[in-house]
Amino acid sequence: MLRTRTSLSTWSQERSMKWLVLLGLVASSECIVKIPLTRVQIMRKTHSEKKMLNNFLKEHAYSLYQTSSPDSNITTHPLRNIKDMFYMGNITIGTPPQEFQVAFDTGSSDLWVPSYFCISPTCYSHVMFRHLESSTFQLITKTFKTEYGSGKMQGVLGRDTVRIGDLVSIDQLFGLSLEQSGFEELPFDGVLGLSYPNMSFIGGIPIFDNLKKQGAISEYVFAFYLSKSKPEGSVVMFGGVDKSYYQGTLNWVPLIQARTWCVHMDRISMEGQTVACYGGCEALMDTGASLIQGPGNLVNNTLRLIGATPQGSKHYVSCSAVNTLPSINFTINGINYPLPAQAYTIKDSSGNCYIGIRGNRVSTSTETWILGDVFLRQYFSVFDRGNDRIGLAQAV
Repeated sequence: MLRTRTSLSTWSQERSMKWLVLLGLVASSECIVKIPLTRVQIMRKTHSEKKMLNNFLKEHAYSLYQTSSPDSNITTHPLRNIKDMFYMGNITIGTPPQEFQVAFDTGSSDLWVPSYFCISPTCYSHVMFRHLESSTFQLITKTFKTEYGSGKMQGVLGRDTVRIGDLVSIDQLFGLSLEQSGFEELPFDGVLGLSYPNMSFIGGIPIFDNLKKQGAISEYVFAFYLSKSKPEGSVVMFGGVDKSYYQGTLNWVPLIQARTWCVHMDRISMEGQTVACYGGCEALMDTGASLIQGPGNLVNNTLRLIGATPQGSKHYVSCSAVNTLPSINFTINGINYPLPAQAYTIKDSSGNCYIGIRGNRVSTSTETWILGDVFLRQYFSVFDRGNDRIGLAQAV
């Protein structure tokens, strides 16, 4: 068991650390479990917006209940929508269960939440795991470090019972942060990774793999539906696909390798002209990334063609002109996935509209794009571990 902060600090000094840099913060059969997601927006560091967020949280209390249809094994959690950018849902850890809200992230593989021993101020504004209150907790004397696009953290490992709705993962390895930064303005407490085991930097079996191994789910798939304009309705479902969340055909795309949720993309075009991904590139389907991200020079060229004006780190357009802007077509496995301007423009807290596409500074040998929530709101996505493929269909 954890005893003192001093002992944890000693472990941190004695152990070697690993670093993971992620580009984003960074389902009809039996036993389908749907977990509600909450859409949130990064809040600026202003007193007025912090007050707005606190008032919103009070007015939209997270009521915990479950519903299931008599002729279905689908379990659904309630949703709480805060703003626009990130999606999160609740889980519990420990015995008795302690509740946390986490970002369900296909760009990483590890689960972590803040520890009661965390010394960073940001931890005090989030729910912290109290290990002494859990009769099933086991300490693992190993430390780790992780860095995301929006922040970094370091912590110690533990094992405990983790619940996602009715799904239970026993003896699940997870991280407990001791220090963290960059998460001050983010309402979620931690991250639940849904990528492949090789992406784990804490060295354990990811929770989705454990759920399948322990027989909690029958099909080796999970899926996301991310709401576009209403404050409720987003879900992540485990063990099958609920067809009511999409229309038309579910198109399957094989993964480049059974290591990450990355597929081959043919091209990116506007009005019949290729604007990026000339000759093909890679596309990572990342629910933990709010925006679409790509190589800086190609993104800047696309933004110029749209007519966006740079202001700080964002590119703005007139909100009144959104309906006149061209769609951006993402061609994947020979099929076009058009993204209308209404989908790739976002209204900020001041009522101005910016483009939800951002250039990154990461240099890779292969042109890589991250298709985050801006894309995944438009297209229902199925992540099939059993067949190493992703299914995409028009979201309802």
